[in-house]
Amino acid sequence: MKKYIEGFMRYRYLLNELVVKGIKLKYRRSYLGLVWTLLEPLLTTMVLAFVFGTLLGKNIPYFPVYILCGRLMYSCFSSTSKVAMRSIRANQAMIKKVYVPKYLYPLSTIIYNYILFLISLIILVALAIVYQVPFTWHIIEMVIPLMILAILCVAVGLILSTVCVFFRDLEYLWEVITMLIMYCSGIFYSVERMDATVKTVLSLNPVYCIISNVRCVIMEGGSIFTSTSYGLSNLQMMLYSLGFSVIALVIGVVMFKKNQDKFILHI
Repeated sequence: MKKYIEGFMRYRYLLNELVVKGIKLKYRRSYLGLVWTLLEPLLTTMVLAFVFGTLLGKNIPYFPVYILCGRLMYSCFSSTSKVAMRSIRANQAMIKKVYVPKYLYPLSTIIYNYILFLISLIILVALAIVYQVPFTWHIIEMVIPLMILAILCVAVGLILSTVCVFFRDLEYLWEVITMLIMYCSGIFYSVERMDATVKTVLSLNPVYCIISNVRCVIMEGGSIFTSTSYGLSNLQMMLYSLGFSVIALVIGVVMFKKNQDKFILHI
């Protein structure tokens, strides 16, 4: 363990440079630059609220805030997993020429996308203020699902970046899987009136559990540790998503470490 920590510290400056490079390249030749980090989720939320507001949002208070909570959490997971999945192949020229720990490539893409996600939370707070959502001190508990989301993103990113080197069709398959995850995350619909079976299926989706925890502390003013959302315990969802993320992280680290020396033969 000490050896890995020392190795990470030795290359922390390179990691920092890769993160900065990723942010710059994402908005290269864009007039608004980082402003799009705020505008894109806001515009998307406006469209979804307009389209689904009449059909699905009648009984959901603060419907635009409800959508934005789900949209931001899901987008963070989706974007980090997709860029991490392609990170090894995208940096194949550097991997073939210079030795650096290969985990820096998926990790840097995950970090810079997560930083952009954190910046976009400004819009969530602003929208909640505009719609006069009553904040409580429980909002500080939002740190918990955000940390779980970060662990989940790293875990899934390591797994996908490893598998994609050997099975490139995963890029296309993952597009379908992320679409399925989106529709099972309750982003623009409420699960309140759904039967127990559907609620159980949704609760098995760690992304939905994270979204539900965030909505609990922001919109409902409740505590993750004591409240329920639509008949589901927020504490149970938090523990499940945390356990799922940690187990996935262990699997991802083992897979990546075991196969990283084979990457150069397949990229």
